[in-house]
Amino acid sequence: MILSHRKHIYIIFGTLLLLCMIIYIVSCAPLTGQRKFVRKTCVECHTEFVNKYLSMKNVHAVVKGGKCEDCHLPHGIVPKMLLKKQGNDLCYSCHDKEKIGMNKSKVHTALKTGACTTCHNPHASQAGNLLKAEGSEVCYQCHKREAYEKKVVHNVLQTKNCRTCHLSHGSDESNLLVSKEGALCLSCHDRNQTLFKKAHGGYPVEISSCVGCHNPHSSSQLKLLKTSSHPLVVKVNCDKCHNPPASGKPFETKQMGSSLCYECHKASALKAGGNIEHVPFQEGKCISCHNPHTSENPTLLAQKGNNLCFTCHADKKAYVAVNHKAVTDEKGCLSCHMPHAAKHQKLLLAESEELCFSCHEKTKNVLKAKNIHTPFSEKKCITCHNPHGSNFIGILKDRMDTVCYSCHSDAETRFITTYTHRPVIDAQCNACHNAHGSDFKGLLLAASDDPKLCVNCHGDLMKEAVKGSNHPLFKDGKCLTCHDAHGSNAAGMIVKKQASLCFSCHDANLGEAIKDIKSKHQPFASAECTKCHSPHKATLDKLLLASYPDLCLACHKDLKEKMYREEKCKQVKLQGEKGVDVGAKAAECEGPRVYVHSLSALENCQRCHRPHFSGELNLIVKPIDLLCGECHDYKADSFNKAHLNINAAVMDCGKCHDPHTSKDPKFFKEVIHKPFAERSCGDCHIAAKP
Repeated sequence: MILSHRKHIYIIFGTLLLLCMIIYIVSCAPLTGQRKFVRKTCVECHTEFVNKYLSMKNVHAVVKGGKCEDCHLPHGIVPKMLLKKQGNDLCYSCHDKEKIGMNKSKVHTALKTGACTTCHNPHASQAGNLLKAEGSEVCYQCHKREAYEKKVVHNVLQTKNCRTCHLSHGSDESNLLVSKEGALCLSCHDRNQTLFKKAHGGYPVEISSCVGCHNPHSSSQLKLLKTSSHPLVVKVNCDKCHNPPASGKPFETKQMGSSLCYECHKASALKAGGNIEHVPFQEGKCISCHNPHTSENPTLLAQKGNNLCFTCHADKKAYVAVNHKAVTDEKGCLSCHMPHAAKHQKLLLAESEELCFSCHEKTKNVLKAKNIHTPFSEKKCITCHNPHGSNFIGILKDRMDTVCYSCHSDAETRFITTYTHRPVIDAQCNACHNAHGSDFKGLLLAASDDPKLCVNCHGDLMKEAVKGSNHPLFKDGKCLTCHDAHGSNAAGMIVKKQASLCFSCHDANLGEAIKDIKSKHQPFASAECTKCHSPHKATLDKLLLASYPDLCLACHKDLKEKMYREEKCKQVKLQGEKGVDVGAKAAECEGPRVYVHSLSALENCQRCHRPHFSGELNLIVKPIDLLCGECHDYKADSFNKAHLNINAAVMDCGKCHDPHTSKDPKFFKEVIHKPFAERSCGDCHIAAKP
C-alpha cells in the first residue's frame, strides 16, 4: 500500500518536472507574433501608495525611481512586505554613517536607538529632508512643547527652528549644538553692544556659560532668565558678590563658601533653632545644593526634587516595590527632613513617631486600644518599617514574619510543625493580628471565641448546618478550643491528639463503660473519631458523615461489593422479567448468587452493632443468642428440626452462619465441614430427645 502511494507521488512529481522543462524551452525560443511577458511594477497594484506619496512635495529618490526592491523583499518571496535590513542599517546602505554624524561623540537618541523613521518618512513628505513635519514641529514629537512655549520665547526659536542651534544627528558638543555654547550665542548677540554690556553689568560673560543663567528656549521670566533667579541676578547687582568687572579676576567671589551667602542669608535663620546640621550646610558648601544664579527648580536648587538628595544619598534611590507616598508623591525628602538644620536626629521635622502621626492619624488612634504592640506603644515605628520605601507590603523592613520573629524568636521555632496554618506559611501575621494594637488579647482582630476571626478565610465552613447537627463548640465559634491558630503536629491543626481532644469532653462514665469491654471499633480504638463524625457540622444527627449502611461500608468495602452486587442482580432480574434487554448488566450477575442477610436490617448497622465498643465480640449489642432470637423463633418446629433440637442458649450462631452475606441461602459460611454441608449432623452428633 505504501509503495503504491509512493509510486503515484513519483509519477506526479515527474510530470510536473517535465512540464516545467517544456515551459522553459518554449520561453527561450524566439517569439513570433506572440505577446512578450512584462513584469508589473509595484505601483501598478499599490495604487493607494501612489495616491498617498507620489504627489507629495518631496519623494524619496528610490521611491520616485520605482525601486521598491532596493529596500523591500518582493511579494513573491515572502507573504508580506519585509525590509531587507533591520532598523537604520537599511538607511546606511545609501547614507554614509559618518556624513550623517554617527561618528560624533554625541548622537541623537532617536538615531542611536536605530529609528530614523522617528523623524523621517521613508517614502515621501511635504517637509524638507523627508521630515514628518516642518521646522520645530518634528522635534515636538518627543520633546514636550510646553517647555518651549513659555511666556518669553527665544527669538531664534520663534523665527527659525531648532536646527538653527542644534544638529539633527550628531555633534561633538553637548546637547547636539552646532558649535560651542558661547560662540553659538555670540553669533547672534553682539558682546560689544552697550545694551549687552549693561544687561550683564559690564562683566565679560562671553567667556562664561550663558545657560548658567538663561534658558535658551523659553522662560516665564524676562531676559530668558530661569524660573528661579537670584534677586541680585535679576537686578544685575553682580558686584555684590563678585569682584568688579574691571578687576583682573571679575568672576571670583569676594568671600569664600557660605560666608558670602551669610551676608544676606543669616545662618541662625536657616538653622531655625536646630543644632543638628546637614553636612554640606555645616561645611559651608551652599552651592552643593543651590545654583548661585538661576535654576529651573525652586529655591535655586541644583536638581529637581529628590534627585538632588540622591547625588549623595544614592542608596535611597534604589528601586523598591512599595514607595512611601510622602517621599514620592508630596514634597519628597523635604516631607520629613529639614534641608539645613533640625532639632531632631536625621534632620527630621519632628520626633520620628510624631512625624509619622502627622499623616497617619488613624493609626495614632490605635494607641487608645486596650492592648498595644510594644514597639508601637513606645512609638518606635522604624523598628518595623522603612520610612523611605521597601520591597514588602506596608513598607516593612523585611518579610512580615521575619519582622515579627525578630522579637518573637520563640514563635519561629514553635511554628515549625507538621501542619501549619496557611497565613503563617504565607507570612501574613496580619490575617489574624493587628500589628499596632487591639482591644482583644494577643492583638487579635476579634476575640478568640468570636467566629469573625475565622470567617474571613473560612467563610463557607463557618456556616452552620440548617438541618442536621452542629458541634456545640463550632456553633459557639470556639475554634481555638480544638485548633491551634498557628500550627500543630496533629492533623487538622488540633491542639492535641484526637483521642485526648475528643475524650476531654466526651468522657462521661467512659471508664466504667469499657471496664469489661471485649471489642472496640477500629476508629474508636485508634482514636480516629473523624472517620465517622464531622468535627464541625453534618446534615445527619450525631455529626455522622454519612447515613447507614454507607457510613460503615466506606471502610467495609468487601461487604459493600457483595451487597451492591446482590442489589444489581435484583434490578437486572426485575428488568429481565419485564422483557427489557439488560445487556452487560446481566453479565454482572453471572456466577454463584450472593445472599444478603435481612437487607432491611443491614440498612441500620446499629440494629446489631455498637458504633464504638461492646461487651460482646464483633461489637454486637447483646449476646448472640439473644440478638438472633429477636428475629428467629427458637420455639418453632422448623428451627428445632434444623438444629437437632439443640437449645439455642448453648449455640453460637456465628460459628456456622455468616451474619451479612453468603452464597448459601441458609447463610452458612463458605468453608464448612462436609457432613455439615450435607446436613448429616447425625453422623457426628446425637440428636437431643424431644
